[in-house]
Amino acid sequence: MTLRDRDDVQITVDDIDRTSPFLLLHGGGGPLTMTGFAHLLAERTHARVLLPTHPGFGGTARPDTLASTRDLAAAYVELIDQLDLADLTLIGNSFGGWLAAEIALLGSPRVRGIVILDGVGLQVDGHPPTDVRGLAPAELAALSFHDPAKSPAARAPGGSGPSPDIQALMAYAGEAMTDPTLGDRLADLELPVQVIWGESDGIVDPDYGRAYAAAVPGSTFTLLARTGHLPQLETPEELLDVILDIDR
Repeated sequence: MTLRDRDDVQITVDDIDRTSPFLLLHGGGGPLTMTGFAHLLAERTHARVLLPTHPGFGGTARPDTLASTRDLAAAYVELIDQLDLADLTLIGNSFGGWLAAEIALLGSPRVRGIVILDGVGLQVDGHPPTDVRGLAPAELAALSFHDPAKSPAARAPGGSGPSPDIQALMAYAGEAMTDPTLGDRLADLELPVQVIWGESDGIVDPDYGRAYAAAVPGSTFTLLARTGHLPQLETPEELLDVILDIDR
C-alpha cells in the first residue's frame, strides 16, 4: 500500500479482517514474529487484526524520508487515517512497542489504547537495551527467550554481518535504541496503556519494563512468567489472556 501523497513510502499490510481493529507492530525480528499471534488474536476475539511490515524490513524499501522512529510513527498515522480505522488498539513488541508509544503521542483520535510488549526506546539509567548488532543467532536466542530452544533463530545459520532487518532497525532506532526525550513525553499520554514484560527478557530487563510503566500515568504493568523478550512467540496464550483481561 502506498500512502496518499507519499509515493516514496510503501507499507505492506497483512489484513486479517474481522471487527474491532488491532494494529500489531513488530520489532527487529520482523513481521513473522507477530504472525502467529495475529491469527490467534483474530480467532479468539473475532476482531480485525492488521499486521504491517515496517518499510525496510522483509526485503521492502525504506525511503530516506523515514529516518527515525518518529518519522515512521507519522507514516503510520497517515496509514490509520487512510484505512479509516477507529477505536484502534496498538500492540507493539520491542521496537514496535516504542513505535506504538510514538504513534499514540501524535494524538490521533482513532487510537483508543496501546499495549507495549517488552518495548525499547526509553532511556533508563543502569538498564541500557542490549546491543543486538553482530550477535550470532544462538546468542540472540539466549537473550530473547526463557527457553532458547523455542527460538527459530537458535537453529538458523550465522551471518557475516547485520541482517537487512537489523540495519533497518538501527536506521529507525539508532545504535542505542533509545530516545532521551521519550520518558518526559510519555507523561503526556492520556489513553489506556498496558505494559507487559517477560520475566526472562535479556534485551531489556523487567526493571526497564517497570520504568516504562512508571513513565506513563495510569498505566498497568504485568510480568509474564517463563517468558523472554518475545511473549507473542513464547507464551502467546498467557499473553492473550492478559490482553483480553485488560482490554475488554
